[in-house]
Amino acid sequence: MAGNKDRQRRIARERHRRQQEARQIRRQQVRRRTIEWASIIAGLGLVLGLVLAFALPGSSKPATAQSTATHTSSPTPTASPTPTVVEPATHCSYTAAPAAQVAKKETFPPATPDYTTVSYLATIHTNLGPLKITLLNSKATCTVSSFVHLAQAGYFNNTQCHRMVTSGIYVLQCGDAFATASTKLTCSSSSKVGSGGPGYQYANENTTGASYVTGTVAMANAGGATNGSQFFIVFKDSTSLPANYTPFGTVSSGLNIVQNVAKDGLSCTFGTAGDGAPKQKVIIDSVTIQKT
Repeated sequence: MAGNKDRQRRIARERHRRQQEARQIRRQQVRRRTIEWASIIAGLGLVLGLVLAFALPGSSKPATAQSTATHTSSPTPTASPTPTVVEPATHCSYTAAPAAQVAKKETFPPATPDYTTVSYLATIHTNLGPLKITLLNSKATCTVSSFVHLAQAGYFNNTQCHRMVTSGIYVLQCGDAFATASTKLTCSSSSKVGSGGPGYQYANENTTGASYVTGTVAMANAGGATNGSQFFIVFKDSTSLPANYTPFGTVSSGLNIVQNVAKDGLSCTFGTAGDGAPKQKVIIDSVTIQKT
């Protein structure tokens, strides 16, 4: 009898040991899966952060892309397919924008653009000096048509560049009529600055293989068909910026003005280091267009 009891105790101990080992293996597997998922989520968060960095704040701010700002219209990318226009465009489609994003209502640009024999040079007259931009009419026809239309209507007059990003991407964002020349930029999440547009929006252009090298001028947006009036100027190569923002011009002179503003830094941030309002005010007095 004693022998049987000893054998049963040994069997019970062995069963208990195997159960403990099985539990330990399961715990290790759970920990590994948890770490793997945490790594995946962290990686997705980093990618999404870079993508959204350029979106307009609020609703359609781009990173210095059309409403790169909002922390709504930014150079601000989305995961959905990006609507684009085949170039050179012979017809442009502009649609009404949400009422909350209308900073100053403007008429729609012409549906039939002038792209065959005309090219344009834009001069942005600022309180710090002029920036000259060669517009890419044959590559971003509808975007250039809209920019010229807004400039000739005085849309950009007496506004200020409201957003600057100096980490990861390097852009100065302008073109929101909510940011008047006298507006104090606070980086407050309740501010409308960074979400404004002209009352219409349109699709991306010229984004296939787009890169944002020093001197590029591109539209800020909150998605592929939300371009309006906000644009950004790239003052240093921004290779991490996804090709979701329409490049429509290149700075031919005056880029040093933007670079000097960047050196002065930010007066406040939107909660992310290197993304906020420029400390030095950049006021757009007017934008003139020269046909060449």
